Amino acid sequence: MDVTRAGSKPSETGPADYFTGAVRMDPVISAPEPARLRAVMVTFEPGARTAWHTHPLGQTLIVTSGVGRAQTEGQPVQTLRPGDVVWIPPGEKHWHGAAPDTGMSHLALQEAQNGVAAVWMEQVSEADYMQVAEDG
Repeated sequence: MDVTRAGSKPSETGPADYFTGAVRMDPVISAPEPARLRAVMVTFEPGARTAWHTHPLGQTLIVTSGVGRAQTEGQPVQTLRPGDVVWIPPGEKHWHGAAPDTGMSHLALQEAQNGVAAVWMEQVSEADYMQVAEDG
């Protein structure tokens, strides 16, 4: 058993190549092989979001606070609220982040395949981000 104490891993800033706006990432776990689990608590300031991306083995988001948004390519933007759980299937192009005027935090869980947990793509346009969100 390996216990990682709260606060023992430093927060990281979301890299500009993968995020728009202010994003803080707090690592939760990167399990050693043969396990593949990766988890991070992500906090988005209002208007902040990921770039478009996919996950080779899918991703689960658990919204813990605030109001967020998420979108699968070609689908309407969805509003996310605390307690919502989002499953994103393997290979599905998507983005997620905070609402324009409210921050949001979520726990992101994904597995790595051959060491890759995410494939990052282009930034989300303002037009895509500002679409009217469907309320969940």
